[in-house]
Amino acid sequence: MNAIRLHAFGPAENLTYEPAPTPAPAPGQVRIAVAAAGVHLLDTSLREGVQGGPSHALPELPTIPGREVAGTVDALGPGTDPAWLGRQVVVHLGFVPGGYAEYAVADADRLHALPPGLDPAQAVAMIGTGRTTLGILQFTELGPGSVALVPAAAGGIGTLLVQYAKNAGATVVALAGGPAKTALAAANGADLALDYTAPGWPEAVRARYPDGATVLFDSVGGATARACLDLLAPGALHLVFGWSGGPLTLTDTERAALTARGITTQHVLGPAMLQRVGTPDPLRTLETRALAEAATGRLRPALTRYPLAEAATAHRALESRATTGKVILEPVPRPS
Repeated sequence: MNAIRLHAFGPAENLTYEPAPTPAPAPGQVRIAVAAAGVHLLDTSLREGVQGGPSHALPELPTIPGREVAGTVDALGPGTDPAWLGRQVVVHLGFVPGGYAEYAVADADRLHALPPGLDPAQAVAMIGTGRTTLGILQFTELGPGSVALVPAAAGGIGTLLVQYAKNAGATVVALAGGPAKTALAAANGADLALDYTAPGWPEAVRARYPDGATVLFDSVGGATARACLDLLAPGALHLVFGWSGGPLTLTDTERAALTARGITTQHVLGPAMLQRVGTPDPLRTLETRALAEAATGRLRPALTRYPLAEAATAHRALESRATTGKVILEPVPRPS
């Protein structure tokens, strides 16, 4: 098979498209002929040799990156239910790499049958980005009285947050980098879409919604998050699930001012999110819910697609914020 392999940690150019051994499924596993593989920002950190915490240890080299795939089951390991053979499936591989390839193996008990009406790329977006989005949304109740402030609104999670909030009847203020991305956020249903790389955007939000936003979905951090905090209403919720723009550092005086306004900050990834689900397998529960939301059309993931051979280009684009929605690699060219 052909795959993307990483022989040395470093820049995107270190991702090489080359022949690799076709994997064989072990007992309880299946092999998937991959139609779509997800690219995650974490993949870029691991590629550089930056460990993403104790749960995301650096892989042994050489490695085939990627942890989200969809495609057709073409081989079974010993003891695997034969009903899976030939079925279209989607799966999150967990902390095991191997997705950037024409074939990948996965544990059968992690598989989801591809819902009718979803193509493999959409399913890949929901199995990872979708499950995270629904996990974040457990921390707030959105409704007609809510004003949601969503930075990075043209990204994978941001797109889904805007849609979910609008479905719930909330007002949505979407922030994105550049006119093209703000246009996408507006087309996605945002009530106000602004370019946060342009001057004056906080004043525009304040003029439109003088009472302030009730919830901030913060995946950006840095100066953008600092500006957003000034736009929150008393008693608002600040949900933190990323810091792509750098860490948010506050002085003791600033923290005291937020406390006086009743602003609550919650970091919502990791154990806190999983505990909220309240089921024996919380990740699978969130995956199932996310796929169902997409299958019904309530959530529609945005996608940026690249051929598998262009994984390095995809990484560079993701790191420079040149993509919208979920980044997808496709081993087989899509029909024109």
